[in-house]
Amino acid sequence: MHFTNHSHQNPNSFLLMGIPGLEASYFWIAFPFCSMYALAVLGNMAVLLVVRSEPALHQPMYLFLCMLSIVDLVLCTSVPKLLALFWTNATEIDFGACATQMFFIHGFSAVESGILLAMAFDRYLAICRPLHYGSLLPPEAVGKLAAAAVFCGLGLMTPLTCLLARLSYCSRVVAHSYCEHMAVVKLACGGTRPNNIYGITAATLVVGTDSICITVSYTLILRAVLGLSSKETRAKTFGTCGSHLGVILLFYTPGLFSFYTQHFGQHVPRHIHILLADLYLVVPPMLNPIIYGMKTKQIRDGALRLLKRGIVQS
Repeated sequence: MHFTNHSHQNPNSFLLMGIPGLEASYFWIAFPFCSMYALAVLGNMAVLLVVRSEPALHQPMYLFLCMLSIVDLVLCTSVPKLLALFWTNATEIDFGACATQMFFIHGFSAVESGILLAMAFDRYLAICRPLHYGSLLPPEAVGKLAAAAVFCGLGLMTPLTCLLARLSYCSRVVAHSYCEHMAVVKLACGGTRPNNIYGITAATLVVGTDSICITVSYTLILRAVLGLSSKETRAKTFGTCGSHLGVILLFYTPGLFSFYTQHFGQHVPRHIHILLADLYLVVPPMLNPIIYGMKTKQIRDGALRLLKRGIVQS
């Protein structure tokens, strides 16, 4: 199907290329993706159930963790389509479904960045301003921070998706496993400068602002922790903050690599770039509840109580 530069029409559907060069291995590649997807769904659902069932966990730190789990579950919604591509060669995706998938992936990635910033702010107040923690971060403030993360993340990424409608497309084959923004924009005829500029600006604004604020928060936290006299308290605080930093690095590193490779990484082999971008959809959502579950005693104890309660009732 061909679309001229003057027709200004959108195709009814796109064809996802998948991972070039690894087509023969799709069947086997799908198994680890399926396992990670199952673990991500189960782990994040477990976090939500544990926090919901334990009134003692209805505190800002755990409420933010629940928000992170909800966002991770949303990001995982693209994985079934990925598995269908690997197992049944279901490469076709409607234009509307493609735009929706793009909106959810990019939009909720920006929301997750905002939630991570809110979690860093929460830890800063808990460690550096413990006497004023309750007054500075009451329950209504938690809701406002979450609303701000959603509003900023989805608000910035909505024009990114809307800009696709103004393009005319000369090809239907998306050189990716899912509808990544730049992979779709590259199919357009004519000028795509507004899409390129807005995409880079939005991503840099979200990641740049959030990462700088997170760095400042943890620098202040580190300074406060090093000033504690108790070694046990220092170790406990380092353990909590270490798990947060692990989640933050796990989220930002592959995401930034994937995004900027699409713009500037012409020398990165395409199959490596696409495979890492695919893993970005499942690895952070899978590991986030595991990291927090292992590092947070309250989550572990709540999960065990919930499990014992289920065994007794059965």
